[in-house]
Amino acid sequence: MTQRVRAGTVKNDVRAARHDDAIERIRANPKYQELRRKRNGFGWALALAMLVVYYGYIALIAFNKPFLSQPLGTGVTTIGVPIGMAVIVFTIVITGIYVRRANNEYDALTRAILEDEVKK
Repeated sequence: MTQRVRAGTVKNDVRAARHDDAIERIRANPKYQELRRKRNGFGWALALAMLVVYYGYIALIAFNKPFLSQPLGTGVTTIGVPIGMAVIVFTIVITGIYVRRANNEYDALTRAILEDEVKK
């Protein structure tokens, strides 16, 4: 181990080496690979769904204004308002879905990974 002039002590180097070893062990852990695969795949799926809904609404605004400007009933509210509200509700719902999965599945995997690696 090399002594760091700025850090001041060999103790810091030992801690840094242990920290780096722990990071590498976690990265090599099959449960960590599973966590990354599941979390990234699900995150991208939700992001894609959100992009489709949001940009679909924007495209509807850009290319079919007559449809969105149709009044609902006899009032002044048009069909575009509830569709816009649905986009907002969709955002809240998919956020809740992600949080639920993160709290149940991803947190359990994270705990299992840490328990495996702390034992070493």
